[in-house]
Amino acid sequence: MQLTPESFCGMQVQMVDLDGQVLRVATCKGSDASPPLLIFNGIGANLELVEPFVAALEDVSVIIFDIPGVGGSPAPLVPYRFSTLSVLTDRLLSRLGYDGPVDVLGVSWGGALAQQFARLYPVRCRRLILAATSPGVIMVPAKLSVLTKLIGPRRYTDPDYLQQVGAEIYGGAYRRDPSLLKEHGRHIQAPRGRGYLYQLLAASGWSSLPWLGALRQTTLVMHGNDDPIVPLANAKILAARIRHASLHVIDDGHLFLITRANDVAPVVRQFLRREAS
Repeated sequence: MQLTPESFCGMQVQMVDLDGQVLRVATCKGSDASPPLLIFNGIGANLELVEPFVAALEDVSVIIFDIPGVGGSPAPLVPYRFSTLSVLTDRLLSRLGYDGPVDVLGVSWGGALAQQFARLYPVRCRRLILAATSPGVIMVPAKLSVLTKLIGPRRYTDPDYLQQVGAEIYGGAYRRDPSLLKEHGRHIQAPRGRGYLYQLLAASGWSSLPWLGALRQTTLVMHGNDDPIVPLANAKILAARIRHASLHVIDDGHLFLITRANDVAPVVRQFLRREAS
């Protein structure tokens, strides 16, 4: 485990070597007594992209890392599945000294990983938050015009292209104020080499629908009402299929954790602190 001089939103950033797979990890110890919140980010998204949300969480302890091949985490030699990443995450938590339960929040692609982690580690995962995500390949799809713009990582590598298509694919606040895309782009670190492809492969053929009903975690499903990438109907499916789930709809698009961070973070904090029913 090697510390780096980096900082992220007041968090400690370190490079952690897990038997050859190096992960760039950011952690902070909050004053809240709840378990730490483990965040799984979206496809191609480095940890800096959720900085507004992490800052708005205030006293919540947070753990977030760059998925292999994204941000500061080098890509593995071979592709992986969500189950592989779940095992890697469990090992990471133990290496960091977190032996007890954690709360888990997954965003978009990371929401699929969060579901898989909750299934494989029901004791490790106390509460589950699914943001702007779906049950996998068996889902209500986005429009073809949106999907074609998501296949490759161009929006991460070409700022002009992001300005051109960002409002159409992210919806919500980005439609109303396209200048937000410049701030969004400022935090982007383009996926490294085959990292983006590996994330696509991990999601291919994956679906949680057959076992969603077996999840026992108290779950908060959060979704924007103008999400072109993952239509709202998918959140309703998740909330209906998970036994102890509630749905919270935000008047925004796919990236509401960023654009509505100050409104969403209190909802998350309240959910994490709520007494078990």
